[in-house]
Amino acid sequence: MNKDPLARFPALRMRRPRMAGWSRRLFAETALSPSDFLWAIILKEGEKLREPVAAMPGVFRLSPDEAVGAARQARDLGIPALALFPYTDAKARTPRGEEALNPDNLMCRTARAIKDAVPEIGLMADVALDPYTDHGHDGLMKDGEILNDATVDILARQAVVEAQAGFDIIAPSDMMDGRVAAIRTALDADGFENVQIMAYAAKYASAFYGPYREAIGSAGVLQGDKRTYQMDPANAEEALREVALDLAEGADAVMVKPGLPYLDIVRRIKDAFGAPTFAFQVSGEYAMIKASAQNGWLDGERAMLESLIAFKRAGANGIITYFAADAARYLTS
Repeated sequence: MNKDPLARFPALRMRRPRMAGWSRRLFAETALSPSDFLWAIILKEGEKLREPVAAMPGVFRLSPDEAVGAARQARDLGIPALALFPYTDAKARTPRGEEALNPDNLMCRTARAIKDAVPEIGLMADVALDPYTDHGHDGLMKDGEILNDATVDILARQAVVEAQAGFDIIAPSDMMDGRVAAIRTALDADGFENVQIMAYAAKYASAFYGPYREAIGSAGVLQGDKRTYQMDPANAEEALREVALDLAEGADAVMVKPGLPYLDIVRRIKDAFGAPTFAFQVSGEYAMIKASAQNGWLDGERAMLESLIAFKRAGANGIITYFAADAARYLTS
C-alpha cells in the first residue's frame, strides 16, 4: 500500500491541467478583474488638457474636465475608483503648503466635477503636503527637520477639506506618526464618519518614485530626501508595527508602497492582520515596463498583467496603478 498521499510520475503529470486554455482558466488559483483597480490619475490646471508625462509613456496630466472623462471611462470599464494626485507649478508652492487647505484647489474642484457627472465612481485623495510645499517634503520643515506634530494638525484639516469636496477615501501618504488617529477624529467631528481611511502604512523611501515626482512637479524642488519619515527598504518587521498602529488608530485599509519590490511585505501584512490590504504599483514600476516594451525588450501587455496578478497572488485586495484602464480593457475584451 502506497502511504505517500501524492501520486508520482507517470501516474501524476503536472502538465495535464496546463494543456488547454479552458483548463488553465479552470485551475487558476488567482483571478484578476477591473474591480481590483484604483486608477491613478495626475491632475493639472487647464481645460481640455492632456499633457504627456515624459517619464511615464501613456500617462497624461489631465485638466478637471478630462478627469471627468476618465471617470466615465472607469465606470464603463468596471473600475470602481480613481486615485487623484495634483500637479502644482513651482511658483504656486509655499513653505507651509497652504494650497492643501484651499477648498477650491485643483483636487477639490475636480472631485466635485467628477461626483456631479459620475457619482457612482469612488474617489481617493492623497493626504500629504509634498504637492504644495516649495521644499517638496510631505510635511512642514524647520531648520532641515520635518516637524511631525505640526504637520499632523495640517493633514487633519486637509482631510476634512477633501472629504467636504466629495472624496470617499482619505489616504494619508505622509508617514507622520499619529496622523491616522488625528484624521479619523477630525473627520468624525465634521460629520464624515463614513469616509474611509486607507493608510499608506508601509511606505518605503524608494528610488521608484522618481517619475511620479516629475509628474506632479516635485522633482525640481525636493530638498534632500525623505528617509527621516519614509521606511528603510531593509526593514520588514517595522512594516508590521506601522500597520498595527494605523489599524489601531482607525484605518479601514492599509497600503504597501511601492508594490513589486515589496510583495513579501504585502504577504506578511495580510497573513498577520487579515485586514484589507492594498498595493501601489508606483510610477517607476510602470515606467520600467513601458520603456522596456517600447524598446522591444519584453511583451508589454503580458508584463503588465503578470505584474498585476502578482499583487493579487501576494494577498492584495486591490491595486492602485497607472495601468488600470489598459488592463481593464484587456480583461474585458
